[in-house]
Amino acid sequence: MAAARTDEQGLSTEELEQIRDALANGRRPKVVFTEAAGQIAGQLGQVVELTDPAVSDEWVVVRFGRDELPFSPADLAVAPKGAAARRAKAEPEPSVEPVPEPEFKVVREPVPAPREEARVTAVETTPASAAEAGPKPAKRAAKAARPKGPAGLTVTLSYADGEWTLAATQGTKALAKPYVIKPAEALKMVALVDVPGVQEAVEQILEAERREAEQQAERLRAELAEVEARLAELRDAG
Repeated sequence: MAAARTDEQGLSTEELEQIRDALANGRRPKVVFTEAAGQIAGQLGQVVELTDPAVSDEWVVVRFGRDELPFSPADLAVAPKGAAARRAKAEPEPSVEPVPEPEFKVVREPVPAPREEARVTAVETTPASAAEAGPKPAKRAAKAARPKGPAGLTVTLSYADGEWTLAATQGTKALAKPYVIKPAEALKMVALVDVPGVQEAVEQILEAERREAEQQAERLRAELAEVEARLAELRDAG
């Protein structure tokens, strides 16, 4: 059985283009985690999406087990045919990972949100005593492990069928099932999200609802006027 590739080069531009073409054809290319990925080096995963590299350095979304997590091209290499996942070679001293901040999204229909995970970068150090004794080759520091932190928190504000709903999940656990909120409350929440176009989209939805409500009010006033006129005729007849 062929050994899994774990070189430090990562995915090349040509390999990324091949992966993009494979995704467009409905395939999920296999990749192997390099030493830059830390504790999971040598394990296999499947690329499920390529996001925008201008937004984040970790823009290659890989399915690993039950999770779909973003990685940088340097963390990955194309898996050779027949490669099998291997156990990580070392169990370095774990580092403290920051607690992920809550993610807030506005969508037309509820959709699952991607999880985010901090990335630890390997460094090279040379002991001070060795530097004083004379030049010696620097030893690569052990890669810091990335222990699994708390599951990401996702708060989802959705609009569908004329109603605004709010829901919250942590990982795969639902903290709050979707419940209806007032349009004014939805607008206040969107005002906290500094994303171009989001607030404008919400305001357009609210404006369309206002116009529909005004038209319905006019119809009801017209119907009420007809009923009152009919009632007046009946009173006069009596």
